[in-house]
Amino acid sequence: MKGPDARECSDDSMNPHFTTSLPTAATISHDVSEGNINGACKELVARLGFDCVISDSDVLRSRSSTPWSPAPPSQYPAKVVTPRTTADVSEIMKICARRRVPVTAFSGGTSFYGALSATRRGICIDFKLMDQILAIHEHDLDVVLQPAVDWQDLNARLEPLGMFFPPDPGAGARIGGMIAMSCSGTNAYRHGTMRDWVTSMTVVLADGSIVKTRQRPRKSSAGYDLSSLLVGSEGTLGLVTEAVIKITSLPQNQHVGLAAFLSTRAAVSTAISLITSGLPIDALELLDPYSLGAINHSGLSSRQWEEKPTLFLRFSGSSQAVQDQIQMAREAAATHGCKTFETSGNRQEIDVIWGARKQVGPSLVSMKQDPTDVFMSADAAVPISALADMIDWTHSIIKEAGFIGSTLGHVGDGESPRLSKLWTTLTALGNYHTAIICRKAEEVKAWSVIESIQRRAIQLEGTITGEHGIGLKLRHMLVEEVGDNSIKMMRAVTDLNS
Repeated sequence: MKGPDARECSDDSMNPHFTTSLPTAATISHDVSEGNINGACKELVARLGFDCVISDSDVLRSRSSTPWSPAPPSQYPAKVVTPRTTADVSEIMKICARRRVPVTAFSGGTSFYGALSATRRGICIDFKLMDQILAIHEHDLDVVLQPAVDWQDLNARLEPLGMFFPPDPGAGARIGGMIAMSCSGTNAYRHGTMRDWVTSMTVVLADGSIVKTRQRPRKSSAGYDLSSLLVGSEGTLGLVTEAVIKITSLPQNQHVGLAAFLSTRAAVSTAISLITSGLPIDALELLDPYSLGAINHSGLSSRQWEEKPTLFLRFSGSSQAVQDQIQMAREAAATHGCKTFETSGNRQEIDVIWGARKQVGPSLVSMKQDPTDVFMSADAAVPISALADMIDWTHSIIKEAGFIGSTLGHVGDGESPRLSKLWTTLTALGNYHTAIICRKAEEVKAWSVIESIQRRAIQLEGTITGEHGIGLKLRHMLVEEVGDNSIKMMRAVTDLNS
């Protein structure tokens, strides 16, 4: 599976910091010879049908390389297989385990850091045919679904019922990948991350064994919490084939706000003020001038944006509650020198304003001046008290390196508010994204800037990745963040499944 496969990345093995340098690293032997792969495909065709085994070169490339996470041809899978059921996935894994064929997985293809790369070729399991919502339990507030369900499609189904699923990563993300990466999004400020919304899973292990982590109740003390262990494991422990996820009621009387400032520090100071006040707003996002300029350049928004550091806020609740939230936010922004503050409860305007925030990623990719230009990103997270200094420092090192880059982020990310009324003051985290577009020839230099940002986050007691995951590119940084003994423990867990 991806975990053992990722431990021996051939193209990146020259990096002396890679985790394979640890003395406990396992020796993995795969057989990706043409004869063995063809033999596996014959078995798979017999089990799944001819149409479920794909050799088309464009498909192979697209399942391992994307504009935001490119991979060289040497890291494309040899074949792509499309199962329909958990039993199909189990059969695929049994065949691949017996033949020692490495396996990667694909659902939405929106991940970063080489998470899709097939470093040992082998077979990619594409879950595109497992895209069904199997059951909606409206009164139990949960949904049973397959891994290739798009979170936006799910919310479109839930909206007429007055329900929604809060985690909102990038467009196109699917439930299986969202679980694997422990994603979040703009709703994390109030609703928490993906980890808070998964009740149980059906998972296929490397040997083809099928495991159901729990039943449907939200609360259970029966055995180890395998669901939490699997969320964020990036495919190293098993492949999710079915999940029970929680849903909640739709926010009522939604409004959005925009607060523009002359400096990023003033915007972040306002965010800190709002967070420490315990104000129960829905979302709190920061976009810098370069991000807004990218949106203007891309044409993906129907509005032209003033290119100043801007907080995007979202409110909901009773009419009085929303007005109180807006007034508190307006006062906090004014205290820190806000130049413009606007709000709207009009649905079309809400879609335009929040849609712009959700279009930042594609907008930044559109800034490439040549198809060979490289998009690089970091999603470090630090304690909120360190966020202003961290962003200022990030801007300075990007400028010193001669690049133009953006910083934006979920400046109020934290844990689920269900645990504590004062959750924002106790667990508030500044998860911000840095993006650099550079020429291919400058990729190494740009990546050194990204690593500097991540190391700075570690020094500030933060993390190298708040929601995008480790993938292949950040493995050596993971050692720096958690230490050798933590890595050994993680490997001990994965070895149980090898």
